[in-house]
Amino acid sequence: MAEGFARHLGEGRVAVTSSGLEASHVDPMAVQAMSEIGIDISNQTSKPLSDFNPEEYDAVISLCGCGVNLPSDWVLREVFEDWQLEDPQGEDIEIYRQVREQIKERVEKLIESLS
Repeated sequence: MAEGFARHLGEGRVAVTSSGLEASHVDPMAVQAMSEIGIDISNQTSKPLSDFNPEEYDAVISLCGCGVNLPSDWVLREVFEDWQLEDPQGEDIEIYRQVREQIKERVEKLIESLS
């Protein structure tokens, strides 16, 4: 959801990639929650962190408190934030909607701070 918002809200202002400690696909309920507000994330994937070079990134955002698991090169980027959001995986759609709104607010603030 964060990648979807960053692409949508930061179009033309930020370049966005999404990764995880391991590659994964987007949860279908996250796709549904985002489609409800007109953002299609159905084709997004998360690539493994090992595919990327931390030196190529100015900002790194970790979700769900995962920052403690990142190698130090990622945590020491110019901007590093660990948003510690609830992972709604397996919950009902209302939890996804709540997390969606939290992510939207944080992405808006992030894009504003980077401008």
